[in-house]
Amino acid sequence: MVDTPVSSTQKLSKVEGIKERSNFLREPLATQLLEDTTHFGEDAVQILKFHGSYQQDNRDNRVKGQEKDYQFMLRTRSPGGFIPAQLYLTLDRLADEYGNHTLRVTTRQGFQLHGILKKNLKAALSAIVRNMGSTLGACGDLNRNVMAPPAPYKNRPEYQYAWEYANNVADLLAPQTGAYYEIWLDGEKVISAEEAPEVKAARRRNVNGTIFPDKEEPIYGDRYMPRKFKCCVTVPGDNSVDLYTNDVCLVVITNRKGELEGFNVLAGGGLGRTHNKEETFPRMADPIGYVDKEDVYDLMKAIVATQRDYGDRANRRHARMKYLLHDWGVEKFRTRVEEYFGKKLAPFKLLPDWKYQDYLGWHEQGDGKLFLGISVENGRIKDEGSFQLKTALRKIVEQFNLPIRLTPNHNVILYEIEPSQKSAIEDTLHQHGIITDPKEIDPLVRYSMACPALPTCGLAIAESERALPGAIDRIRALLDKLGLAKERFVIRMTGCPNGCARPYMAELGFVGIAPDVYQVWLGGTPDQTRLAQAYEDKLHISNLEGFFEPIFVYFKQNKRSKESFGEFCHRVGFEALREFSASYELGSYAKLSKSRRIRKNQNRVSVRDELFARLKEASIKREKPMNQIVAEALEAYLGAR
Repeated sequence: MVDTPVSSTQKLSKVEGIKERSNFLREPLATQLLEDTTHFGEDAVQILKFHGSYQQDNRDNRVKGQEKDYQFMLRTRSPGGFIPAQLYLTLDRLADEYGNHTLRVTTRQGFQLHGILKKNLKAALSAIVRNMGSTLGACGDLNRNVMAPPAPYKNRPEYQYAWEYANNVADLLAPQTGAYYEIWLDGEKVISAEEAPEVKAARRRNVNGTIFPDKEEPIYGDRYMPRKFKCCVTVPGDNSVDLYTNDVCLVVITNRKGELEGFNVLAGGGLGRTHNKEETFPRMADPIGYVDKEDVYDLMKAIVATQRDYGDRANRRHARMKYLLHDWGVEKFRTRVEEYFGKKLAPFKLLPDWKYQDYLGWHEQGDGKLFLGISVENGRIKDEGSFQLKTALRKIVEQFNLPIRLTPNHNVILYEIEPSQKSAIEDTLHQHGIITDPKEIDPLVRYSMACPALPTCGLAIAESERALPGAIDRIRALLDKLGLAKERFVIRMTGCPNGCARPYMAELGFVGIAPDVYQVWLGGTPDQTRLAQAYEDKLHISNLEGFFEPIFVYFKQNKRSKESFGEFCHRVGFEALREFSASYELGSYAKLSKSRRIRKNQNRVSVRDELFARLKEASIKREKPMNQIVAEALEAYLGAR
């Protein structure tokens, strides 16, 4: 258990040294940017992340004996998902001029540009900054993009407060180094919006050692955070932000007049893990307490300082703040935060139940104007065949000068729409193959998410964005066949265990473990209020139907009224699911349905315990259900006699 800040004599991770030697995120990035090469060295790649870019290579284009197809991803810092019209049109143009002709909405309300070459990196990044955008701090060991509910309600003050404080927290915890403007804009500091005076004052206020007064980075120091740090601000009941997955979540608390009083505070969420490393795990945030609005910035600094000074800088797998909460417990963590804060936190206030919202379709904004939520499958804005979302959005934003809000479920909201503009926008979208009525979208698609994964993400070990549509089609066909056509549940897929699409909060999560092989996680809720659990370690995607048929049959036979799939899996338990699956004969549901004689465990055959263990081992090794192996063995035996 950590009682004092990490010792200066402890052997730190390699990345800690890179950060400390970087002269506040300048080197060796600045030097290597000037070199006529296709890529950066390892140290520069680590510093580049803080500037909002990842060095990647397109694995689809790998050729043995040749250099990797190096390219770069740029990610915007967009608190609350706000994208002005000018910035959107710039990103659209850059995607064609320097990128791969697509834009990717992230699961943290930013945009990603993929496929940029090193020689074009400065031009692309500087264009973003000059057009009301930023990439600073979108990646790296610091506070990432701050999320907030994307609904642009003008008559609900709590939503306005969430936007305001998401932006202010983002400003408070933004890097202060001049490196960003020196490297990408030759020293010209372009500011798109003035910081709130109270944010400026809070950043420089040194309460109990929360800042380094003499450093270029007053909050972060010269080594920044031990790992990435994620925040959100939301309103009671609105879980569009997956609040439990954040390092810190502020929940707006207003009085009866709708005036802001303060914030409930949760801390310690995070999803990243490593396969076969049981010491790594997803974790939900815990309630910490309540803070008055006047003190919220000092509290945020106190939480950041606690993680900054006590987080694990030796083992990056153990460096997220969730492990500090896990190792210390909530009480010790709260006590240490209060020491930095200088006062006790008030008790956490009672909240209503959390509900997931996606805000798709047409809605009234509350001031006479409208907003429209558009589903973007897997977050990819592109033109492909008759589906021309990229062209349609460009035309609409150009014609009506509309701002955009990106959602935490990688969708898009157009807002500030005059009622007189509605029909023209509808026509443009329909002409380009875009559905505007969410009722026409398959719920399995509507509530799904995937990370980009292959071919560009260097961490991916399996497909995700390119694989999920096909997987959903197959699941839908299976549900229809089993008489479960009306079922809807949350499906999420990632190409690695880091969990960027938050599969560990899904009712059904796929987590890549090898090419075409996934862990299966079950038991989350439709509103993302409970962690799923690992049910199957290795499912080859080719066996999807055989794996899920018995589970879905058991669900149909035993689910309660209005019980969701994830809630059912949690209630009955994995042992019951496995027992039914082991004794289920594939295809038997259709036969039994015709005769209306569905019985559990029909035609069961008992085997010795030792033989059952061998059968289970063979099932895992061959990635086949046990009943299928038994059936094949019996057919071979009986056919040979």
